[in-house]
Amino acid sequence: MRLQFLNRHNERRRLSRALGSNESTLVVLFGRRRCGKSRLIEEVVPESAISFVGDDREASLQRRALASEIGSRIAGFDQVVYPDWDALLQRFWKDAPADAVLVLDEFPNLVKASPELPSLLQKLNDEHREPPIHLVLCGSSQQMMQGLVLDRTAPLYGRANEILRIEPLLPGWITEAFPQFDPIGAVEAYSVWGGVPRYWELAKDEESLPRAIRDLVIDPLGVLHEEPAALLRDDLRDVTQAASILSLIGRGCHRLSELASRLEKPASSLSRPMQRLFDLGLVQREQPFGADPRSGKRSLYRIANPFLRFWFRYVEPERSRVTAGAVDAVVEHVIGQLAGHVAATWEDLARNSVIHLEELGSDWEPAQRWWGPGLDHSPLEIDVLSTSRSTSEVLVGEVKWTDEPDVPTLLQQLDAKIERLPLAAGRPIRRALWLKSTNSRTKKALLVRPHEVLEVLR
Repeated sequence: MRLQFLNRHNERRRLSRALGSNESTLVVLFGRRRCGKSRLIEEVVPESAISFVGDDREASLQRRALASEIGSRIAGFDQVVYPDWDALLQRFWKDAPADAVLVLDEFPNLVKASPELPSLLQKLNDEHREPPIHLVLCGSSQQMMQGLVLDRTAPLYGRANEILRIEPLLPGWITEAFPQFDPIGAVEAYSVWGGVPRYWELAKDEESLPRAIRDLVIDPLGVLHEEPAALLRDDLRDVTQAASILSLIGRGCHRLSELASRLEKPASSLSRPMQRLFDLGLVQREQPFGADPRSGKRSLYRIANPFLRFWFRYVEPERSRVTAGAVDAVVEHVIGQLAGHVAATWEDLARNSVIHLEELGSDWEPAQRWWGPGLDHSPLEIDVLSTSRSTSEVLVGEVKWTDEPDVPTLLQQLDAKIERLPLAAGRPIRRALWLKSTNSRTKKALLVRPHEVLEVLR
């Protein structure tokens, strides 16, 4: 069953405004696959729009297919054989009706077969045409789409009226996709599927999360079993190196020196591939709260996307067993280990919720982890740390994903950490606990539960 269209209010407003302009407009949408770019276009563009999806065929076949699509709106347009893109586009710009909308989806596929297309579109876009034509370019190859419109040397640079990067949905929207789940179940689902609406759509009709993991991800016939490879192929030439880095991070290598050692390469040689993974939103660099962002000495590297983090942590190491037919055994192992993965996602959600929680106010810096030597010089780690922008107050939080934890004991342990925390010395402290479930009440700390986090992260 198709998933209802969720959120995207700002993107929808901007796209609608551009397509309603009295002048010709160029709109560019890009972002990783399955995040809803085509669905957004479908929801906003008028029924009279001409939509075409680029593929891997020869340019002549793609021109013929697009001409056929245009022919359903402009009589006789498809009765002509167009020798090149210039001839086709020139005629369309001449004969298109008022306020025509042309959508070229998966535009990078068209450009691969016809590199001249951006220059042709730039020439037509620069012409003052009455009545206007609205052009929408869309693609999943983030690197190529950015290069086409953001590179100063690109023909379409500076021409776009809107450039919309379509990101995964915020975590709180997952409750709309899985109304059968309570907040705890929703957090568990988010830890596997992340904010990708197509994953939600595929999983929402499964009888349970374990069954969805089995049928969609672990089973070699599952729709998402090869998803990471497809994601990497969209944007990277050297898929092997990127997959190797992600595999090592998934297995617990979080320092650049560890990655370099395992790959048997100098750390300096990883700068460019790591930067590319950052730019694509696949890897994130984590530093202790307050650390100098220009220094990489204490940096840790994590897979940014929950689904990829899950896949490279649990599925990739078990692929040989899966291929040998031990699907059920692998599923049992993965489900048995899932709580640890959910706990890490819950920590991310807890930190992200800090600046949105009304009970804390709106005066906090974005929260991060902190690790390093304590005042007693022994190792110390804090799950959630932030400081007030206007006062000297420090927020210190602990995150737990266990059933009915002992709150008084947790607060005692948190106070012991605060006594050793260098940043807290001599400053007023705000305490908070993010808990999977609890019926406890206390005035010593703010207690935050899954339903409260999901409510503010949407």
